Amino acid sequence: MDVPGQKYFTTIDFVLFALLLVASMAIGLYYALSGGRQRTTQEFLLADRSMKCLPLSLSLMATFQSAVAIVGTPAEVYTNGTQYWFIGCSYILGLLIPAHIFIPVFYRLNLTSAYQYLELRFCKTVRICGTVTFIFQMVMYFFHVCFAISPVVTVYTALGGLKAVIWTDVFQTVVMFTGQMAVIIVGVHQVGGFSDFWRKVTDGGRISGIDLNPDPTVRHTFWTLAVGGVFLMLSLYGVNQAQVQRYLSSRTEKEAIMSCYMAFPCLQIALGLSCLMGLVMFACYGDINLVDQQYIKSKDQMVLYFVMDMLQDFPGLPGLFVACLFSASLSTISSAFNSLATVTMEDLIKPNYPSITDSRATLLSKILAFSYGLVCLAMAYIVHLMNSSVLQAALSIFGMLGGPLLGLFCLGIFFPWANSSGAVTGLIAGLVMAFWVGIGGFVAQMSSSVTVCPHNCTDTVATKNLTMATVTAIMTPVTNKPSKPVAHHGLYSLSYMWYSAFNSSVVVLIGLFVSLITGPMKERDVTTGTVYPLMDKIHSLLQILVKPKACMGSSPEHRVILRTSQSLNVIKLSYTSRSILLLGKK
Repeated sequence: MDVPGQKYFTTIDFVLFALLLVASMAIGLYYALSGGRQRTTQEFLLADRSMKCLPLSLSLMATFQSAVAIVGTPAEVYTNGTQYWFIGCSYILGLLIPAHIFIPVFYRLNLTSAYQYLELRFCKTVRICGTVTFIFQMVMYFFHVCFAISPVVTVYTALGGLKAVIWTDVFQTVVMFTGQMAVIIVGVHQVGGFSDFWRKVTDGGRISGIDLNPDPTVRHTFWTLAVGGVFLMLSLYGVNQAQVQRYLSSRTEKEAIMSCYMAFPCLQIALGLSCLMGLVMFACYGDINLVDQQYIKSKDQMVLYFVMDMLQDFPGLPGLFVACLFSASLSTISSAFNSLATVTMEDLIKPNYPSITDSRATLLSKILAFSYGLVCLAMAYIVHLMNSSVLQAALSIFGMLGGPLLGLFCLGIFFPWANSSGAVTGLIAGLVMAFWVGIGGFVAQMSSSVTVCPHNCTDTVATKNLTMATVTAIMTPVTNKPSKPVAHHGLYSLSYMWYSAFNSSVVVLIGLFVSLITGPMKERDVTTGTVYPLMDKIHSLLQILVKPKACMGSSPEHRVILRTSQSLNVIKLSYTSRSILLLGKK
């Protein structure tokens, strides 16, 4: 007898799914057998620095557009409405700052690994600390990988290098968008057309207004999403090796910057499609609790059930959407394998074996990518035997480590007097605070949920970090009316969207304090091109603002701007010398 609500794949569905895997494998084999055949580390790790901005922009979007985000965002919108959509506002600064600050710094230093910057700016110890933190971050993220796709990703990443990873990302992005569009179109048709769809979601209160509540403990407000989300975006698109490696593979610095600009509409489209899916689900099911009806075990399964339920009369479409989910996972994990192989080779092996030949380094890089794939395969199998709490813990670790790494890079790029002692101490303090607040918040929420619903905890709060279009975004399944945080929880009640901002701030503040008491770094010791001329930029901007007002005499506004400009000029002179602040030319 069939389980209530259970749906099955047809032959066409299986064929479409298989074609996705075959196509991804074929791209990897093509780049393994064409061109330079991945014989040099330059080609294998950086695609010969020959990539154009269009494929790069799609790859930037796909890297953190994981299957968890495609499943989690619609479930979030179905449950709590479209407030989550405002995270799209964070994409503006989240991409502009990397484009005009991080990319010029990294690209002009001619890096291969982002963590090479940390040695140039501080010392080898800081570089190793950053590398180890990144490796731990990405390995923990392997917990969410499907056991079935790990061998495919491992093979095409190890054979085709970064070129294969980027071009499979492009192919998989098309599959993702196609699958989501198919589900949305069919879903809207099933509920009676767009007018009926819109009436149901508005009557159901799922179109959210702008919530300007400044309380940082409120899970989703405009400020937590649009401002807190900026720091999350910076940790992903500014300093994460998977993204930095794509910038560095660009033909020119200008094309690297353009890829950031072009990623913006891609991310907005991905976010919009995910939110639309959530609204379509609500239009179809209303307030029906599918968990209580025992059709699904958790709200995370809601999207898959919806797809199988709505598309059961359209053979091939369920397979297309599942291929969409797998495409998101493929792109994320292939990027992780390639970036891990890069940092392991460039930051841990080459510095200790400087005489290693390029051919041997290339072979070892391929072995590393393949080895990380085997680690992923083993961890996915272990998780297959365990419950979903491991998945939640792994994704939480992924989110908590991004903030401290962002703080470490900001400490080096914006503060020339920060020294190595401050950098190491700040990173350790940031990691301690990240795990303290993150794990403490999870325990506090679980204890609160037991108090609120002792008899039925199917919908208890569970903290889960998700990469959004990101992104990666973080999504916490909750009831339709989340309970108010308990006051004595303090920092444990902080919204997860502020985690990256909080943790990076801890790194910067502690790092600056320790640097000042141990002796600030001297100007002559700062490597040229490793510090962004922030005060110069602010001073130039104020000069532009002052000039149009020169003809207005000594108006109050003019005097304020002039005094501010003069003060900044004094600060700028003591900040550091212009020769060190200016970025190195290409």
